[in-house]
Amino acid sequence: MERVKLEVLGLSYSQTQAGAYALILAVKDSEQRIPIIIGGFEAQSIAIQLEGLVPPRPLSHDLFYQFAKSYEIFLKEVIIYKLEEGVFYSSLQFEHNGNIKTIDSRTSDAVALALRFKVPIYTTREIVEKAGIIINLSKDKDSVNEVKTSGKKQKPRIHDITKLTVKKLEKMMQEAIINEDYERASKIRDEINRKKTK
Repeated sequence: MERVKLEVLGLSYSQTQAGAYALILAVKDSEQRIPIIIGGFEAQSIAIQLEGLVPPRPLSHDLFYQFAKSYEIFLKEVIIYKLEEGVFYSSLQFEHNGNIKTIDSRTSDAVALALRFKVPIYTTREIVEKAGIIINLSKDKDSVNEVKTSGKKQKPRIHDITKLTVKKLEKMMQEAIINEDYERASKIRDEINRKKTK
């Protein structure tokens, strides 16, 4: 079985399923992309890890990571090994005291954990040939790494923040993190970075 390395490119809204998101995996050294439809909770967990945000309370994947680390259980790699009727199947390979154990996982959970453990994600050449497509992602930040948090009050439109100072933006970003509004926090952080590089 020829293994192919994948990298997490980002997230975008699913064009086919309401309330779902597309996780975009990039085939290393290739223009091919593998979009995988995932749920909102998993998308949020992946997004905050990609953005480097720290939630005030640990999410389920953070809790699992801390638990495993405490007992010296290390995730070695993630393998997306099967695609059947549009469903991707994955496995996690763990190491503990020199023993290797493989556990089945949903692909969204596997990717969320791979990002936390900083381990490689692989798939097979067969899956790349079946599911790989070439897509042009917009460079606009709104189309990638954008995850809405349901049940939050509507905030002022994002263009309003362009007139604020970095100090004010940093305060707003901390408030957004405390309120678990990770979408807004990541947009504010992008604006801070834009202002600092001017």
